Amino acid sequence: MAEPTLGNPQNTIEILKKYNFSFQKKFGQNFLIDTHVLDKIIRAAEITKDDFVLEIGPGIGTMTQYLAQAAGKVAAVEIDKALIPILSETLATYDNVTIINEDVLKLDIPKLVREENGGKPIKVVANLPYYITTPIIMGLFENHVPMESITVMVQKEVADRMQVGPGTKDYGALSLAVQYYASPYIVANVPPNCFMPRPKVGSAVIRLTTHEKPPVEVEDEKLMFRIIRASFNQRRKTLANGLNNSVELDIPKDVIIKSIDELGKGPSIRGEALTLEEFAALTNMICRNLK
Repeated sequence: MAEPTLGNPQNTIEILKKYNFSFQKKFGQNFLIDTHVLDKIIRAAEITKDDFVLEIGPGIGTMTQYLAQAAGKVAAVEIDKALIPILSETLATYDNVTIINEDVLKLDIPKLVREENGGKPIKVVANLPYYITTPIIMGLFENHVPMESITVMVQKEVADRMQVGPGTKDYGALSLAVQYYASPYIVANVPPNCFMPRPKVGSAVIRLTTHEKPPVEVEDEKLMFRIIRASFNQRRKTLANGLNNSVELDIPKDVIIKSIDELGKGPSIRGEALTLEEFAALTNMICRNLK
């Protein structure tokens, strides 16, 4: 199998010129041009020849070449039609890569995993477009895609949000959702000069190692996430008012007040002060009090 040829500015510029490629802002395209960062991502993802890897947004195939060398099989999902001829060239010598020209948010990933990997857990590796980081990660978790881990490049502040706890300004629905499904670990901070074109913000590689089973027991997972979203939608309001005003929830006010009281937190508590365990307990109390 060929050594990767991409990952430096010169080769990247050469292939982009050859195909007269212009960056699409709507797809949030920033291509990696630093081989050290690429090596770090592959190491952090712990890819072996036994692995089926799903790559989201391969771009011109820079990281795909590295993944193809390390993995058993790679499926690279790219939304931009203009990149497909480029990928066909840059990945021509790798026979273990499948290029899929689709919007990953519309792709039936559980079906892909069943067909390509016999339903066994996969590893997801991606340099994600920043404008759809959260929908992609949440889609993977909420659709219960069998996964060992997700190792992704994201905006630095999003990586920070994924791993913080209660009482911090970055703590929110994303922190809780990620920590319900996985254990987050920031692998490396990546400055803008590692990309072409340069993004305006710093980036980070974060690895999310999926839990075998969630760290909390909750009767109704979907209801818990509706409660979490409602409590962070209006940060300045008390938890009771946030839940009572939510259009996503249809819970009588007396049930909300009774359940918060049973949680033992007092009527003025705000959602951002609760841990994942407390949100699970509150959801279970609401379920009980609705019966």
